Amino acid sequence: MTNFAQRKIATTTTVKSYRPHNPGHNYYGTGIYLITLVVSQRSPLLGHLGNDVTHPSVTLSPLGEVVMQAWNDIPKKQEAHGNRVAVHACVCMPDHFHGVIEALEPMHWSLGDIIQAFKAACTSHWQLQQGYNRSSNRPISVDCTDPRVPAWMREKACRHTSEGALIRVLSKRQRQQYYALVRREQQPLFDDNYDDTVCLNQRHREAMIAYVHDNPRRAILRRELPHIMQRCLHVQIAERHYGSFGNLFLLRWANKVQVQCHRLHPVSRLPYEQTSDFEQQRQQWVDIIKQGATVMVTPGISHGEIIMKNECLKNGYPIIHIQKDPIGPYWKPERMRFEACVNGNLLILAPWELDAMHAVNGIPADTDYSRFHNLNNLATEICAFNGNAKIINSPTSSQGHS
Repeated sequence: MTNFAQRKIATTTTVKSYRPHNPGHNYYGTGIYLITLVVSQRSPLLGHLGNDVTHPSVTLSPLGEVVMQAWNDIPKKQEAHGNRVAVHACVCMPDHFHGVIEALEPMHWSLGDIIQAFKAACTSHWQLQQGYNRSSNRPISVDCTDPRVPAWMREKACRHTSEGALIRVLSKRQRQQYYALVRREQQPLFDDNYDDTVCLNQRHREAMIAYVHDNPRRAILRRELPHIMQRCLHVQIAERHYGSFGNLFLLRWANKVQVQCHRLHPVSRLPYEQTSDFEQQRQQWVDIIKQGATVMVTPGISHGEIIMKNECLKNGYPIIHIQKDPIGPYWKPERMRFEACVNGNLLILAPWELDAMHAVNGIPADTDYSRFHNLNNLATEICAFNGNAKIINSPTSSQGHS
């Protein structure tokens, strides 16, 4: 299935959670992870986001306080199971949760088991607050006259005292069917799945923790600046389709200049960014920008393009960045690009049909070589476009975690 087809499905069906877990990673071993959980149906049950971007905060609900405490209790509870873990940072947003957790040594449980135990504890506290027994020990209860109720569920609902009628013995698929029929307060607190980002090094660890602490500010900025912090899952620009994040108005600027640099100098075969030709070209681009009313457009793939892209981000120069990674309902840029979006200086575009594009010189379209050429061809098209993007689906500027 192509990326286009996969993303088409993603915009028309319910999204359970985020990207799949990292294939091949050992989740029983040591490691540091940024965990993201989303409250089912995006219900803002965990607290209330403040309005002051200079002093960003979330006022926690009683449930939010319970969730924070349950996270901080993970090391002690897991120690009883022979798992040594530490938690380094966490934040409860109104409808989602971020936390950084570290496995200090190889574990008897997987990371997924630990997160599932945390989610189950939070759900139990939430349901106890509402006067319900814990989900796992509660018999299923449905209106057997409801035509939506499948036969297997009606049969189990009539066996109130038998083991087979308890929610905890249902399969995952059966539980999903059951929870779709009962009221929200009888369902799990969080979505089935969760997102984990594996820490790569010490610098990445510090960035994870900073991201967690910065989440309230990011959320307030996205809420207060909807036009320049806009995330759209499906926009049409000329004849192509993209996901986007940032200031779509940059597309309407009349003067757009493409930044394109090959990896090697065509004559000397030296890395192009180390040559005087690159430095001369870079200075020409900077001079054009400083004259005003110019947007730079680049995928930022080669080293020379990356240097120019980062110079634009650092100095606040307007830029449209075309990236190969998709923009889904929960995607967000890293800090440097996020701040550029806050200032209205950046639009990020992710083409839908990248892997369906043509091969270049007989090399498959999904290789780095062909992607370099295809993405730069898109940059050329964007430079020639001066109209409005057509938003196919509703923007998600005020939704999604930050």
